[in-house]
Amino acid sequence: MEGQFNYQDIIKRTVMVVDDELVNREILGAILEESYTVLFAEDGEEALAMLGDNSNVVSAVLLDLLMPKLDGFAVMERMKADPKMSDIPVIVLTSEKSAEVKSLRLGAADFIKKPYDEPEVIRARVDRIIELADSRMIIKSAEWDEFTGLLTSPFFYEYGAMMNRYNPARSMDMLVLDVEHFHLLNELYGREFGDKVLLALADVIQKYASEHEGIAAHKEADIFMLYIERQPNYQYLVDSLMLVLSGKFKNARTQVRIGVCPRTDTDESLEKLFNQARMVCNTLRGQYSKSVAYYDFEFHKKVMYSERLIHDIHDGIKQKQFKVFFQPKFGIQGDKPRMESAEALVRWVHPELGMVSPGAFIPLFEKNGLIQQVDYYVWREAAAKIRQWRDAFGITVPVSVNMSRIDMMEPKIVEKVLSIVQEFDLQPEDLHLEITESAYADDANRIIEVVDSFRKHGFIIEMDDFGTGYSSLNMLSDLHINILKIDMKFIRTIATDPMNLRMVEMILDIAGFLCVPVVAEGVEDEKQYALLKERGCSFIQGYYFSKPLPEDEFERFVKERAAQTDAKEV
Repeated sequence: MEGQFNYQDIIKRTVMVVDDELVNREILGAILEESYTVLFAEDGEEALAMLGDNSNVVSAVLLDLLMPKLDGFAVMERMKADPKMSDIPVIVLTSEKSAEVKSLRLGAADFIKKPYDEPEVIRARVDRIIELADSRMIIKSAEWDEFTGLLTSPFFYEYGAMMNRYNPARSMDMLVLDVEHFHLLNELYGREFGDKVLLALADVIQKYASEHEGIAAHKEADIFMLYIERQPNYQYLVDSLMLVLSGKFKNARTQVRIGVCPRTDTDESLEKLFNQARMVCNTLRGQYSKSVAYYDFEFHKKVMYSERLIHDIHDGIKQKQFKVFFQPKFGIQGDKPRMESAEALVRWVHPELGMVSPGAFIPLFEKNGLIQQVDYYVWREAAAKIRQWRDAFGITVPVSVNMSRIDMMEPKIVEKVLSIVQEFDLQPEDLHLEITESAYADDANRIIEVVDSFRKHGFIIEMDDFGTGYSSLNMLSDLHINILKIDMKFIRTIATDPMNLRMVEMILDIAGFLCVPVVAEGVEDEKQYALLKERGCSFIQGYYFSKPLPEDEFERFVKERAAQTDAKEV
């Protein structure tokens, strides 16, 4: 085809003609010398000696079978046994049909029949055999991972598909293996050390694959794949890999994780099995008491449920399936408890899945960044209700909204929240912003910068879940908050656990020293309420007064607050 690339246009290959008859050597030389550099050998011994010196340049051997000293069959046997020569294609020169079967078994690539009366056919056969050999070498180089010697991913999947095709009833497992915090090995001890660890692990993995009639591949970095006959458990593999890490490499303080996905459907692709095994493998991060996890029906249901939530979030927001509930916060230091503000809490009423627990979708959306869309929706809904209540009842009920760590990293987060306040003609102090103390540990400087910016604009900052994460006096002094919220796990047992009561008293003392009011979350009974009031807690939130309520039910508290305000003014 015109314009098609042909390597022979730029590379003149070398071929060897081995024949004890001078006339045959001259005929073949004359046919081939225009396209190839031709080497000649008179017998098998001379041919092998020449190949020993030129194996890296000889692209094909044209070999006669009947020769003195060493015949063609013996030459092929020795070439097949020598790694330097085994990949050189051999074209047998013969007129005997009976020799073809034995020649093929010894690795012959083609035959040229004597006499040599078809020069074009001979050149075409040699061209084709060299082209096929080159293609085979390219494929071979792509087949094996140069670093570990294991299969590369494309060939791993291809061989695995062949195994399934020829043994469809065989029970097989896909394994994904990786090393916890492997990047730290490279950073602490150098890339060379990390490479030694990977090579040692690859040796164990390859041996295990061979012992269990399977295949192994190096996927990327410290990720390995195994496709093997199903085993009762994989503890022996874990132990073997950990023995390498702890035995040969004293400094390798790390853990091997293995995700297992059984093949349950003969039509299932290996790529899908790999993805599922990797998903379940990732659930082992940080779990040093567990090394193997299985992708089973329950895990599959959980994954599908999560995927459904991710898929449906946009429709959920667009169709207002997300409902904002409000839980009142009561000031308790006056003569009577008084509703002062509320917290906005999101619920998802899915048209098919029903009420979706916040514990199901909030961590999921925080993990993949979608939480920003939900948060922005909640902020606007809360701001709209503040405005609506002001217009209807003549009072302002501040509402606290949650800000995730991802929100705090948003470059224009302050501008976004300000735009919502301005859209509904509110004051910044009407919308309280709750951040969790754990956000401070992620990027303290960024959190301090954002909080200071919000405060300069007049927003009220509440620290949520205090006592469950990064609690420190240093944090409280750096982070200029307006309100401190004690996590409900401390409140739950203050009436029965002296230690928890003392912890709450200490937090109240610190807050008093900093002149910061405290909100106690999760207050459920009279004893908790009395203890908190006695010890100077400013506000409480919890089922003692009210569970989170939909907006129409919460309006009862707004009306009561408005009535109290009117009575006070009178």
